[in-house]
Amino acid sequence: MGEVELGQELRAKIKKVRLVILDCDGVMTDGSIIYSEHGGETKAFNVRDGHGIKLLKSVGIECAIITARSSEVLKRRASELGIEHLYQKELDKAAAYNKLLLNSKCEPDETLYMGDDIIDIPVFTRVGVAVAVADAVDELLARADYVTEKCGGRGAVREVAEIIMKVQGKWSSVMARFLD
Repeated sequence: MGEVELGQELRAKIKKVRLVILDCDGVMTDGSIIYSEHGGETKAFNVRDGHGIKLLKSVGIECAIITARSSEVLKRRASELGIEHLYQKELDKAAAYNKLLLNSKCEPDETLYMGDDIIDIPVFTRVGVAVAVADAVDELLARADYVTEKCGGRGAVREVAEIIMKVQGKWSSVMARFLD
């Protein structure tokens, strides 16, 4: 990934981020939901996105998920990634966001939210940094502080994770672990 151009105002907002909040379908996945003939559900998660989440956590940035759907597969993925704040079946994402603020002890300007659809707009208007994935709906793209180069489920989460760590001056310490 090449170096992304960010304006001074956006960089200042990103420097404050202590909590990254993700939608699931369309952000952590490409939005596809596969049902088995036995009623099970399958989702495909991007490994690099997952590693980006782990890297964020390793430098002290918490991650959370707010999703309108409920899935045992997501519960498992969140557990694997060490995500403690998982809000499923949240049709009112703004209410879930308010609960998350209380539980995480973060201020709104310390939060970044990634979404892909109109259900994410109420959270977009409350966070410090609003991020839309490249293939988000137009209504969300128009309200985003940043639009990823990657599509949902295809590296968008990792892209944003790296941007946060680079802007906050934490990327070189992350890389040092792999270069030693």
